[in-house]
Amino acid sequence: MGQMVPPSMFDDVSFDSYIPDPAEPSQAAAVAACRQFVDKARNSRGKKKLFGRRTPAHGLGLYLDGGFGVGKTHLLASVYHEMNEPKAFATFVEVTHVVGALGFIAAVERLSDHSVLCIDEFELDDPGDTMLVSRLLTELTAAGVNIVATSNTLPGQLGEGRFAAQDFLREIRKLASVFETIRVDGPDYRHRDLPPAPEPHTDAELAELAAATPGATLDEFDSLCAHLSTLHPSKYKALVDGVSLVCISQLHPAPDQTVALRMVVLADRLYDAGIPVMVSGSKLDELFTEEMLGGGYRKKYLRATSRLLALSRFAESHSDR
Repeated sequence: MGQMVPPSMFDDVSFDSYIPDPAEPSQAAAVAACRQFVDKARNSRGKKKLFGRRTPAHGLGLYLDGGFGVGKTHLLASVYHEMNEPKAFATFVEVTHVVGALGFIAAVERLSDHSVLCIDEFELDDPGDTMLVSRLLTELTAAGVNIVATSNTLPGQLGEGRFAAQDFLREIRKLASVFETIRVDGPDYRHRDLPPAPEPHTDAELAELAAATPGATLDEFDSLCAHLSTLHPSKYKALVDGVSLVCISQLHPAPDQTVALRMVVLADRLYDAGIPVMVSGSKLDELFTEEMLGGGYRKKYLRATSRLLALSRFAESHSDR
């Protein structure tokens, strides 16, 4: 529970530091909607009774929908910083991990006094997650907890292409009813006016760079994937703690969806921590195959690619200095 805070790269963000693109009016509108949400949420903790406890008002819900790199997480973290303690911030996957670790009843009890629960990268990948999160958010909002979420998929379309969503429409519609949806449009700022993915290094160059960088790691891609398979994804955050540079040799397209989805989680944790990435072998934008990009996890893979390329360009820019 103590780790449910924004990634360190969002420690100092605010509504004022979000610079809307003048060509994308939805961005300024999203900032205004988030400010309004905070104002309402601060006064939504319920009415005081003459005797007994305060009656909790129903929690508010805000859902920021948009493409990659339009600043949704920046706005989500800004909401978090403006709200009163106790409060929580986590990715969707991390929320499910917390419920799994504590148990559903204990998780609801621990979160029910929070002013807000901020959920980044909201996605539904299987029926179990759908039922779990639907029930969790229903109980939390009934207890007066405000919910803010970001995603690349509209609430009513969550789960499409990933499982038999039509069998769970009631739960998905229940989720959608929790939120007011705000659209945030615009190009991915991470790749605005930037060249394609950096060319991979040779194995020798990569080894030399890793050896010359304190705190760097160097792993062969298949060995890294094998190690990730032994860890629960909730452990990936600790895995990269204290790492200054990640070097991956002999990169090649992920052989299957299981490996690919583990790489998505690793990419998210690396991006959260701002850890540069360098590779040899294939380019980072070749990690996920065309078949994968055409499937139900397309948005996960595109988000991971966007983040890995940003980390790779960051690494190259610093290595040239």
